[in-house]
Amino acid sequence: MSQYQALHQQATNSPSEFWLKIAQDNHWHKKPTIGVDTSKAPFNQWFPDGEINACYNALDVHVENGRAEQAAIIYDSPVTDTKRTLSYLELRDEVARFAGGLQALGVSKGDRVLIYMPMIPEAIIAVLATARLGAVHSVVFGGFAANELAVRIDDCEPKVIVSASCGIEPNRTIEYKPLLDKACDLAKHNVAHCIVLQREQCVAELSQSRDLDWHKAIDNVDPADCVPVASTDPLYILYTSGTTGQPKGVVRDTGGSVVSLKWTMSTIYNTQPGDVYWAASDIGWVVGHSYIIYGPLFHGCTTVLYEGKPVGTPDAGAFWRVISEYKVKVLFTAPTAFRAIKKVDPEGTLIKDYDMSNFESLFLAGERCDPDTLHWAQKHLAVPVVDHWWQTETGWSICANCLGIEELPVIAGSPSVAVPGYDVQVLDNEGKEAKRGDHGALVIKQPLPPGTFTTLWNAPDRYQSAYFEKFPGFYETGDAGFINDDGYVFVMARTDDVINVAGHRLSTGAMEEVLAAHPDVAECAVMGVADQLKGQLPLGLVILNDGCARDHTDIEKDLIKAVREKIGPVAAFKSVAVVKRLPKTRSGKILRGTMRSIADASDWKMPATIEDPDVLQEIEDALNRLGYADKG
Repeated sequence: MSQYQALHQQATNSPSEFWLKIAQDNHWHKKPTIGVDTSKAPFNQWFPDGEINACYNALDVHVENGRAEQAAIIYDSPVTDTKRTLSYLELRDEVARFAGGLQALGVSKGDRVLIYMPMIPEAIIAVLATARLGAVHSVVFGGFAANELAVRIDDCEPKVIVSASCGIEPNRTIEYKPLLDKACDLAKHNVAHCIVLQREQCVAELSQSRDLDWHKAIDNVDPADCVPVASTDPLYILYTSGTTGQPKGVVRDTGGSVVSLKWTMSTIYNTQPGDVYWAASDIGWVVGHSYIIYGPLFHGCTTVLYEGKPVGTPDAGAFWRVISEYKVKVLFTAPTAFRAIKKVDPEGTLIKDYDMSNFESLFLAGERCDPDTLHWAQKHLAVPVVDHWWQTETGWSICANCLGIEELPVIAGSPSVAVPGYDVQVLDNEGKEAKRGDHGALVIKQPLPPGTFTTLWNAPDRYQSAYFEKFPGFYETGDAGFINDDGYVFVMARTDDVINVAGHRLSTGAMEEVLAAHPDVAECAVMGVADQLKGQLPLGLVILNDGCARDHTDIEKDLIKAVREKIGPVAAFKSVAVVKRLPKTRSGKILRGTMRSIADASDWKMPATIEDPDVLQEIEDALNRLGYADKG
């Protein structure tokens, strides 16, 4: 039995004992004696008799144990031409001071603080200061639409909102304050105080009644100590899109988060304290919570906070510059970032301009990684490239090639095997376990490991019905796929992206693999659109590599032929169009559902997380040319 298999078996057979042993590696104000309490499943409780503080484990413990002068955060902002490094001691002191400011405004254990900020050190300071007080933070993407922000204000009812005057994109400045003011006006809940950090690129006008300048908020306040909380107390609420239009407030507990995230830093990412770790994400996304802020700091690493893009700030070598300059050991980003780099620099020539000798591994997640992107990264970086699968709800990866346990062979198209703690299975529509290789719903046997979500804020019934009702005893991931004979999991599509063509269930992910393998294609998306005769038909949209001079009609014919050859005539793949851009969320996910609604000429709502709303008009125009979107 391999080292990985032995560890996975231990975690599956004896979850309480397995995780209770791992929990000893953290600082507890009161050490737990119980692993997991499943008496109220699916509302399971990890380390229910323990007391802990997340901020203490992220900062104070390292200051006290010899890492005071080590860099905790490296802030790199090409959009403002700013660089700043904060040591663990400096960060601890700034966090304690800001926590004192929050405390002076009445924030205490259990209160909520909503954070609406760009990618700047003060955002991390606000998060950790909230956790220091035992309060609950809810981070919302900076620049989020006012009405969506208002919905979140009403749901979590924050005592204080922490914001900044603006966010900065490569070609524009986004004023946050008007959006924040409108959201506060729209919300039914009355927010007592808004703390605003003024950025020099855009100074906001503050109202005398509610607003407080960041620096004035921390003037003449005593730094706050860490407040111990129950392991089961919430650490944060993070809102994710819901099928009903009402966002779901995913709740993460404190003890489980500390234990799991610290453990993953060594076992999955193979980092040691002192290593430089970079998650090129946003703090408004779950990856930002887990691996820009908490995971690296729990483990005593240096975390990179990057305010820029993979291309355009200034070029497609931006990531290589950061890796080289700060001696980054591990990069975690979305496949869409690499597709953007590959589109502009398909031969990877810019990589040669930088010293990549300290770089050891690349991890990809957020969108399914197509084999072509995986192979491109492997070829040009010459390091292990790990596609791993996880969700906002899980908080850390369900499946991964755990480099810190045992490096396994890479199979393109698979995020490898289930991480110890996750018992992943495939069930058919009747809830019976599918045969190896057969497609079905990907589920996880209860109990979920520590650090996964424990409920939905103000919606326990929805938590149970949305995730645990269809397959009793299992968590329904909402993803579809299969497991091969070697235990490798293949996540082929969201369950609602498995399309039914004349009675044949087909994966859009498999079709996307075919399109992405074409040498001229940089990125693609396939969705199922309504068809009176066959129920659904696949529709493909593709972006071409920069500099591609071939006739678009010829490329489209190539792609239709390729899908017919690789998937078969059963796919009935006849519609594909070249587009300049695809609509994406700010975390890099392609908005397939929205495009499907446009193609079907059905009602749809502007997604709150969309990066650039203007792209949807371009998509509608392209769909019109194919005979969709305007059909009656």
